[in-house]
Amino acid sequence: PKPSSWISCTTVPRSLAGRMMATTCCASFAAYRRGGGSGGGGAAKHYRSTTTTTTRAPHLQHYRRQHHSSCGGNGGARAAHEETFLCAPAAASASITTNLRRKHAFWRLAASSSASPPADSSGNGGDGSSSSSPSSSSQPEFLGIAMSTLKKVVPLAFMMFCILFNYTILRDTKDVLVVTAPGSGAEIIPFLKTYVNLPAAIGFAAIYARLSNLMDRDRLFYTILVPFVVFFGAFAFIMYPARDTLHPTEFCVDLLDKLGPRFMGPIAIVRNWTYCLFYVMAELWGSVVVSVLFWGFANQIMEVKEAKQFYPLFGLIANVALIFSGQAVRHFSTVRAGLPPGVDGWGISLKGLMSMIVVGGFCIAGIYWALNKYVLPTVGPIEGAAKKKKEKLSMSIGESVIFLAKSAYVRSLATLVVAYGISINLVEVTWKSKLKAQYPDPNDYSMFMGNFSTATGTVTFVLMIVSRYIFAKFGWGVAAAITPIVILITGATFFSLILTPGVWEPVLAYLGFTPLFMAVLVGAAQNVFSKGAKYSLFDPCKEMAY
Repeated sequence: PKPSSWISCTTVPRSLAGRMMATTCCASFAAYRRGGGSGGGGAAKHYRSTTTTTTRAPHLQHYRRQHHSSCGGNGGARAAHEETFLCAPAAASASITTNLRRKHAFWRLAASSSASPPADSSGNGGDGSSSSSPSSSSQPEFLGIAMSTLKKVVPLAFMMFCILFNYTILRDTKDVLVVTAPGSGAEIIPFLKTYVNLPAAIGFAAIYARLSNLMDRDRLFYTILVPFVVFFGAFAFIMYPARDTLHPTEFCVDLLDKLGPRFMGPIAIVRNWTYCLFYVMAELWGSVVVSVLFWGFANQIMEVKEAKQFYPLFGLIANVALIFSGQAVRHFSTVRAGLPPGVDGWGISLKGLMSMIVVGGFCIAGIYWALNKYVLPTVGPIEGAAKKKKEKLSMSIGESVIFLAKSAYVRSLATLVVAYGISINLVEVTWKSKLKAQYPDPNDYSMFMGNFSTATGTVTFVLMIVSRYIFAKFGWGVAAAITPIVILITGATFFSLILTPGVWEPVLAYLGFTPLFMAVLVGAAQNVFSKGAKYSLFDPCKEMAY
């Protein structure tokens, strides 16, 4: 039919109301054709005669959503769409619809540099309809990543940097304190982990379960984090200077003479109870702040697709902290070595190291506060999250254990974590006893641990880069299997050196190493690669599965 049989472009008013009326006709007919109607004037007339303004309204809304929204609020784009559609014969409307779709990409690009449509009296967009939220394709990007995602990923990466910076310093310091303490050694570590650290972890789980029923997420985060920061600061400036008063040294020496060396482990824990408390708090920092606070918060604000892309990279920046913190420990070891006799160099080093721990703790709290205050309200809801907030369940620690034990999925995750802890500790305790024999002086021991942390950070940094390729090329299963394979191979090599030294005699003679020094080096390599695989592959795999 002729264009005038429907409506002529010469009769289309240039006003907004006129364009809306004309668009009602073209949108209704376009909807009819999309529904399978045949081309022709009779079809158009039949549609107009069998529809009313009320029934055409949804078609107008559909037309504006499909065509006008892609114009990004550009008034010229809307007018071009309407006039192109209105001036065309009905028989050509299908091909013009295709042409309009081709023009959408151009108008999207033009919309990025054009102003928003003027608001009408109702506060809506200039087309008279409610403004819709921008599509994901129109969101600003940086290096191919949506800015809404980067706003979450970058602060989380810095938060993990601070957490691991603190943890590395705490891990190296706790080993020096416990292993080199009077009447102590690496042999007390199994007693600490079994009879002190494990009950403390269970007690924390009970307290956390109770607090999670009483507090919201923000208050719970600060309530758990602040006591750690306060304790580490108080240890360096209050507890360690008063160690001679706090430690029952004479009582424990007499008790050891009466009970014999078989009770050396438990007695050493009592004798150096402030050091052991520091050891437990440092261990809990890794379990609580890293696993519970950080990963729990990250899982709440990150979408699944974002987690798969960025979880392996969270540690890419954060594990640089291992390099810096290792060098910080090494620096303070050098400072202790250069102090004159009679000066407590270890006390000075503790004050410096724990001061960095306190500053790092405040940085963690500040990043968490900024994310909740400024970032999360602007990035929108998490995709796939429930629209209505679910009622929070109130469970005791026993009910929580029973509830989790019913899930085979959670039991498998727990088995992964426990199996890794057992495997790494079997090697680590034996290695640290050899390390003390090689470096009996606390300065030398601490310096070696600083270099060890730097090596761990470097290897982890490289594995973090490689892990993204592994996840993309081979998938979750292969990535998850790498860590246990690394522990198996390196652990078997280390224990073969300890249990069957005769096999390694030709190698030792060629290298000129003593069996003790070789055991220290192989044990260090085992820990470096095992922990590097854990940070870059095991932890991301565990969190993805969760």
